[in-house]
Formats: sequence, C-alpha cells, structure tokens
Amino acid sequence: VRIMTVESRFQASLIEDIEDLFPEAKILKNNAGYLQGFPDLTILCFDTFALLEVKASEDSECQPNQEYYIDWANSSGAFGAFVWPSIKEEVLDGLQQAFESHR
Repeated sequence: VRIMTVESRFQASLIEDIEDLFPEAKILKNNAGYLQGFPDLTILCFDTFALLEVKASEDSECQPNQEYYIDWANSSGAFGAFVWPSIKEEVLDGLQQAFESHR
C-alpha cells in the first residue's frame, strides 16, 4: 500500500489543474535521483516550458540547486516557480500569463 504524502497529493491536484488549464500541455514528472535539484515538474506548452518545484508548505526545505534551476528557467524566457498550496492560484496565474504570451 502506497501512502501519499501531503506533497504528493498536492502535486497530483496541481497536475490536474494544469491539465484543465492547458489540455495541450505535456507534463513531465522529473526523477529526483537523475539530476540533483532539478524541479519536480517540467511543462511543455506551445513554444515554451515551465519548471515547477512542488513543496508541501512555504517552510519546506529546498534541496541544493533548486533555486538555480528555477532562476535559470526564468532567465531563459520560460517560467519557473516554487509552488505550495497557499500560493497555488498565484503560480497558476503566472503560468497562464507565461503560456498565453506564447500562443
């Protein structure tokens, strides 16, 4: 029996919300063991991408390199953000603005 953590439940609902907003998007769940600190989700949509690092709360610890990759996405003309439940709508709004500008 697999027990879902608060973070994994939140991530699953976030993915559903993104799929509802952007049915054409491809959402990839990244392997934490492959590239240290690479964000949890890569979202490919239109001619751009987004990287989202999912956290259970604002107080959740960051792993090495996570801030680097979020900053890298934003400086590359894409969208990068940390997201936790209390700021989900704000991040989804930012994601929508980023993707709409590439439609």
